[in-house]
Amino acid sequence: MANDSTTSDETGRAAPGSAGARYSPEPLAGGAKAGTTTKDVNLDLVLDVPVTVSLRVGSTSLAIRDLVKLVEGSVIALDRSAEAPMDVLVNGTLIAHGEIVVVDDHFGVRLTDVVSPLERIEKIA
Repeated sequence: MANDSTTSDETGRAAPGSAGARYSPEPLAGGAKAGTTTKDVNLDLVLDVPVTVSLRVGSTSLAIRDLVKLVEGSVIALDRSAEAPMDVLVNGTLIAHGEIVVVDDHFGVRLTDVVSPLERIEKIA
């Protein structure tokens, strides 16, 4: 077994202030259905299912006439200001807003606002 320097509390999550704490998800708040608790929800069935996480910076519409005129160095204005938070999508569904950060020479996203589970479900249905 590998030597894990991350400390954890009695729930098995990384303890606050430990190296793994900033990447550990929080437990679900509330039950999946009215009257159920998080202890009734068995997420083990879906925890290994891969999902695609993407960051939407902005968008715009172009006529094909303008699209074929693009060359290296062309600039396309997007519909979002530079200060506005980016949309964080999981499998195309908005789950949060965040800001771009750099982590060890890679881009990352710091979540600034998470869409509530109820709002996410309403958008799916």
